[in-house]
Amino acid sequence: MRSSLSIAIAGRTPDTLNYENALQQLNVSTVTSLDPEHCINCDGLLLPGGGDITPAFFGQQNHGSRTIDTELDILQLQILDLFVKWKKPVLGICKGLQIINVHFGGTICQHIRNAAKHEWNGSDQFHYVYHIGCGRMDFFYQLYGSSAFVNSAHHQAICQRGKKLLPICQSYDGIIEALVHESLPILAVQWHPERIMEKGGMELLSYFLNSCSR
Repeated sequence: MRSSLSIAIAGRTPDTLNYENALQQLNVSTVTSLDPEHCINCDGLLLPGGGDITPAFFGQQNHGSRTIDTELDILQLQILDLFVKWKKPVLGICKGLQIINVHFGGTICQHIRNAAKHEWNGSDQFHYVYHIGCGRMDFFYQLYGSSAFVNSAHHQAICQRGKKLLPICQSYDGIIEALVHESLPILAVQWHPERIMEKGGMELLSYFLNSCSR
C-alpha cells in the first residue's frame, strides 16, 4: 500500500470522524469533501453511513424514510458518478451501499419488516451474515469465509438491486448485506467496519485500500 494513498470521504467532517479515524489508523490520508472535483483527485472514494436517501431519487414517495438530506444525496451521487466514470475504487458503508444501489437504478425498502432487529437502538446491534456469492473469489469469502459476525444500525435495505450489482452475503432474514459491481472496483456493506476495527473491520478497510493502490 502506498504511503501517499488518499481516500475521499463524501460527507461533512462533523459526521465523518469515525471514518477518518479508522483510515488514519491504517496510515492513510483522508479528504472529507462534498466537492466532486476535489474528491476525484483521491485514489478511492468512501461513501459513509448517515440518514435515509430522498425517496424521489428511486421513484417513490416517503413511506418511512427519516433524516433526509436532499442536498447531501445529490452531492454524494454526483461524486459517485465521477468515480464510476473514472473507474476508481469505491467503498459504500450502510447508507453508502444504498446510494450505490440507487445510482445503478435500484430501489430501497424504506422500512424493513425486521427493523427492530437491525436498527440503532442506542447502540449497534449484532448478527451473523452469510456468504451467498457464486464462487470463492469475492472479497467476503476471501476475508471471512462462509459467515461473519457484524454490527447493524439500519432500518432500510436494498429492495430491487441496481444493474450489474451482485449480492455477496445476506442476513438470516434475507437482507442483502454486501454487494459488488460485476466489472467496476465497487464494493459495499450494510454494516459499519469503522466501528468494529478489531472484529473484522480492519481487514475489510485494508482490502479496499489495497484495491486503491493498484
